[in-house]
Amino acid sequence: MQTLSPDTWRERERLHQNRADSFTAGRRARVQTGETHAVDDFLFTYYPFRPSLLRRWHPGAGVVLEGAAADERASWKWYSREGEGLVVDAVGFVGAREASIRFIVGLLSATAARPGQFGCFGLHEWAMVYKAQETQEANPYRHDIPLRLGQRGTDEVVEASRITCSHIDAYRFFTPEAAPRNLLTPTRENQPAMEQPGCLHAGMDVYKWAIKLGPLVPGELLLDCFELARDIRELDMRASPYDLVDAGYAPVRIETPEGRADYVRAQRAFAERSNALRARLVEAVAALV
Repeated sequence: MQTLSPDTWRERERLHQNRADSFTAGRRARVQTGETHAVDDFLFTYYPFRPSLLRRWHPGAGVVLEGAAADERASWKWYSREGEGLVVDAVGFVGAREASIRFIVGLLSATAARPGQFGCFGLHEWAMVYKAQETQEANPYRHDIPLRLGQRGTDEVVEASRITCSHIDAYRFFTPEAAPRNLLTPTRENQPAMEQPGCLHAGMDVYKWAIKLGPLVPGELLLDCFELARDIRELDMRASPYDLVDAGYAPVRIETPEGRADYVRAQRAFAERSNALRARLVEAVAALV
């Protein structure tokens, strides 16, 4: 057990809350006004976790919080007494969710061990709107934003490209006409064998796995995972077929050789960041299961 004095852990908690507030300020303001943001809101809608979950700091497993200030956590789920302090009830949490934790640890470890693939060029977003105007209703796009190249130009990029999406939660949004063009068939069952660190969606999902590990994960690590997901989401949409210039996002033109090169450089950097976070998450919880 590591023991933290009241001054130490309260300062860590304060810094965590300030950082979380800075990440969620835009979303919280938009909820009040009813506005939406095609890039930032994704992290709060596709991943249905409230900003308050990001704000709640946990020290992680095996850390005793000293002082009277810790008593407020006595009523929190998954906390228990340890001498004069409080500690995350790791035994109880793992006992309740062991199968899920084992799956997460196995998926993170397998993904990090696999070579990254860097030839998809973000075409999953293009496949989600391929021939959409021909086959779907009046507002066929996932976002109410015009396409940079129009429907015909977008379709031509898809038809001229090799689609190699390995992520089930991207592939499942392909239009019916685009799905057969994918050279892979990701499913929920083959997900542990299919995911690889070059995939932007797998990188964003590191945040999802971190938050599902709950109080076992130190708050600072959780926010690092959220920050990675936020940064990846920006590239994901800049490389998409949508025209986001008016929203302040310059396009990564993956329909050109220069744009594809830019995408791959950023993709490789995200793969390194995501693998570093996968290792930290596994280290935080693997010994407990």
